[in-house]
This record gives sequence, structure tokens and C-alpha cells, in this order.
Amino acid sequence: MALVFSGDLCYNQERKLKTNEDNQMYYIILNPASKSGQGISLWKKLEPILADRQISYRLLLSQYAGHVARLVTEIMEKHPFEKPVNLILLGGDGTLNEALQGVSDFSRIHIGYIPTGSSNDFARDLELPQAPEEILERILANEQAQELRLLDIGVLDYDADAETRRRYFAVSSGIGFDAAVCQEALASKLKNLLNRLHLGKLTYVGIALKQLIKAKRVSCDLTLDGEKKIHFDRFLFIASMLHQYEGGGFKFCPGADATDGVFDLCAAGAISKPKILVALPTAFKGDHFKFREIERFAASEIDITTSAPLWVHTDGEVPCKTTHLHISCLKEQLRMLV
Repeated sequence: MALVFSGDLCYNQERKLKTNEDNQMYYIILNPASKSGQGISLWKKLEPILADRQISYRLLLSQYAGHVARLVTEIMEKHPFEKPVNLILLGGDGTLNEALQGVSDFSRIHIGYIPTGSSNDFARDLELPQAPEEILERILANEQAQELRLLDIGVLDYDADAETRRRYFAVSSGIGFDAAVCQEALASKLKNLLNRLHLGKLTYVGIALKQLIKAKRVSCDLTLDGEKKIHFDRFLFIASMLHQYEGGGFKFCPGADATDGVFDLCAAGAISKPKILVALPTAFKGDHFKFREIERFAASEIDITTSAPLWVHTDGEVPCKTTHLHISCLKEQLRMLV
């Protein structure tokens, strides 16, 4: 691929129709490491569709952690303010999460999403087609008709290094066991190998067992909408969900609605380690609430304070450990072309 430079951005491939100034430009960010390194092969299947449809685009390849956020920030800075940014992401839930961190104004960006990750919980809940070509056709048709799907965005404010930091999320945010599993999986070299063998879920199974064994007794205070206060003498994790699924298909909150401005919570309290091993598989069908130690709540604002620092995640991306976090909602501010 020839490189095309434009200011600070390096476009890995560009196709611009100069004969039609009104032709809509698409920015396409591809995570080449997604789908076990098959991202480029996938792009080669999609590019002919854009050529046949006479679509102008600029392709950028993400190269390192945090690069997608930087690319989105630079795109929004350079794109004409009076026109919406049309962005297509080829990657997993983590790629979408990174993109959200780079958005300066959610009213200015329309996002198309073609899932190529190992979890794809966002796409699972939206019931996107299996064929990437079909998703691309839908994105292009929806942009032309200006048909947008408006979804909620989660906002996580957390304490770290003596300051409060912020991250956005599209699917879920969790603290405790689920985040610890994500953190270790992100650092796992075995995960990449198993992904190539289409056995990526085995990574999470092994890490989950290890984290269960390591889990220590930690208490937690949960406050919902500033009023309802709940105390756990011991808890395993709390997942705040916009969508139904997280962790590669765990249906932690059946019926969760990503347009109602409300988070559905799955809170695993003082459940024994042997019992959680029995309960977790039932979560694939959303049957885990039959265990009394696993409770469901709903709120638009959530405060969580723990007795010891625990890992926290947003859409599987893990920024740090913390003892306090606040979660709020931007109702229907995510403009999706799917």
C-alpha cells in the first residue's frame, strides 16, 4: 500500500473522486491485528465495494494501543466543522472503545462498525449481519438516507494517581472479577495463539479459573441514582451494562436497552467460588439470576466504592485499578450507521 500524507495524518490508502466535490468522504480505521491478523484480508474483500460504488475514502491502520483514539481526534480536528465525520471502524469492541476516547463532539460523528474482534458483544446485541460485506452495504445505504441508530454512551469517571479521569464506553463497564480477567487476557501471549486456532474463548476460561482462585475478600458500597445505598460485605464483581452481553457472549443483563438512558447492573455478591463456577455458564443464556447471591439493579447514575483497589474495565479495555468510580449516561448520543 502506498502511503499518502495529509498534515499530521498518514493515510495508508486513499481514493478521492475529484470530479465530484459533494461526494461524501469516509474515514476508515482498520485494526490489522484484529481477527487474528486477518484484518487486511478482510479489507481486500470490502475495498471493491467502495470502488464499484464510487465512494471516496481514506484508510488508516492502527499501529499501537491508543492509536485509534489519536487518529479520531486528528480526523475531527481537520474535518470541515459544518459536515459530519463519517467513520467506519474495522475491529473489535476494543477498537470501538478506543475510538470513543478520541471524539471531541459526539454530535459531529457518524460511526459505522464492522466487527472483526473475538468478543463482538456490541454487534451481537445489535444483531448485525454475519457477512462484513452486508454490513458495509448497510452503512453506505444508511448514510445516504441519513438513517442513524441513536444509542446511549456510558461515562466512567474514576480515581487514579490522585486525580479523576474519564473514559467512555459503548457496551459495559465492570469492576472486580470481570475486569481482572480482561486485564490478564490483554497481556496474555497465549490469547493470540489460541485466537489463530479459533480457540480464543479457552484463554478466558483458564484466566477466569485463575482469577477466582486469587480473588480476595473485598467489601463494596453501591449507590444508585444518589439515593439507594447497598452494602456488600464481600463481592466478586459489578457489571454496569448498556447492552445485554459482555465477555464474549455472557448475557449478564437480558433485556437491557441501550436507548433508555438506564444501566442494568449485574452484581455478584458473597457467592462461594464453587458456586460461581456453576453460575457463570448459566449466564450465557441469562439464567444466572436464579442464584440469590447474584442480583440485578437499574440506575442512570452509579457510584461504587471498594475497600481495596480493583481492576476496572470499559468494553474490555482496562485502564487501571481504583477504589472509587462514578458512572453516568449520555442518552442516545452515539450516532451509528448500522
